[in-house]
Amino acid sequence: MGEEHATSTADPGLSTATLDHLLQRFLDRATPATARAYATDLHDLARFLNTPLPLALASLLHDPDSASRLALAYASHLRHRSLAPTTVSRRLATLRALVSYARQLGLVSWSLQLPSSAQLEATSPPEPGSPYLFPRHPDEVDRLDLQHFALRQALGTNLFAPLASPSRILDVGTGTGQWGFELCLQFPQALVVGFDLIRGKPNPPSGYRHVRGNLLQGLPFQDGSFDLVHQRFLTAGIPVASWPATVAELVRVTRPGGWVELVEGPLNLQRAGPATERLGKLVFGQLAVPLGLDTTEAVFKALDEYLRQAGLEQVTRREELLPVGEWGGQVGSFLATDVRAGTTRVCEVLRAQSPGLAEEAADLLRQAMDEAERYRTVLPIAIAFGRKPG
Repeated sequence: MGEEHATSTADPGLSTATLDHLLQRFLDRATPATARAYATDLHDLARFLNTPLPLALASLLHDPDSASRLALAYASHLRHRSLAPTTVSRRLATLRALVSYARQLGLVSWSLQLPSSAQLEATSPPEPGSPYLFPRHPDEVDRLDLQHFALRQALGTNLFAPLASPSRILDVGTGTGQWGFELCLQFPQALVVGFDLIRGKPNPPSGYRHVRGNLLQGLPFQDGSFDLVHQRFLTAGIPVASWPATVAELVRVTRPGGWVELVEGPLNLQRAGPATERLGKLVFGQLAVPLGLDTTEAVFKALDEYLRQAGLEQVTRREELLPVGEWGGQVGSFLATDVRAGTTRVCEVLRAQSPGLAEEAADLLRQAMDEAERYRTVLPIAIAFGRKPG
């Protein structure tokens, strides 16, 4: 989305003069107070797109699909600026009113479809103050599920810890819940608990329960509650300094004789081309570093050591290189989609800070997807698991 609306152009019939005339008539028909509010809202849209106001109107009036995508991206931008819901609703209503007036004048033949309340909610950060890098988005479920299916296919399993017949399993940072759903099928006698800031997919298996919470504030479970505690891909949500205490908290709720399994990769890809490397430095330097997240592979390299420091035994580490790109078959295709979608989401967050940098990142992302094929880019992951002494 980040790169789609920014390159939109107007219908050839909508000249700058036509757009200026439309805007003036739109404002003149309103009361002075309403006209001032309309002007403020439309100039804010132009700042969001980093274009002059006529070009912003051209993007809005280009076609119904791109206009709806633009409205959703703009809503996400407003939410990430922590504006009041009434302000967000008013600014979106201004866009709809302008398109409606353009339709009255015969400049367009369609109406603007604004984001639903569910879509607006999905554009909000998961929790105020959360350091999680990726914003919520209506399509995030698809991205995380693709990521899960790619990992399962590449690794050939959902779990490496040698469990026999667990009765209670905890999945921390469960995302959509898909990993937990599949563990319910693998161990039908077990209760599987998914813990996350937001609820996962609807219609979970009967053996699955969701608990909402923030890992950085501690787990709401008693000591020794679970036979297995699983956590995956939270480098993008746990500051480097918090990792030892976080792993200790995972171990606390694991029963004696139970297992903890961690799966993580670095934020940066390997065998990457120059545009890909520039994209990583730009995005993560601008967003991840201020959040205290790991951009140096420190967590990736120390994953097994965290388990040892927390007192686990029989600690095992294995590493895999997963393909990113069509060159890697279905796994590579899935992970390329994951990388593209995830980075696009982050570009929308970046846009709130610097529209210019967001556009540069969007262009670098297009180049990075081409480089993935030429350089055979890979995502390294580490799996570390260990047993709590009995």
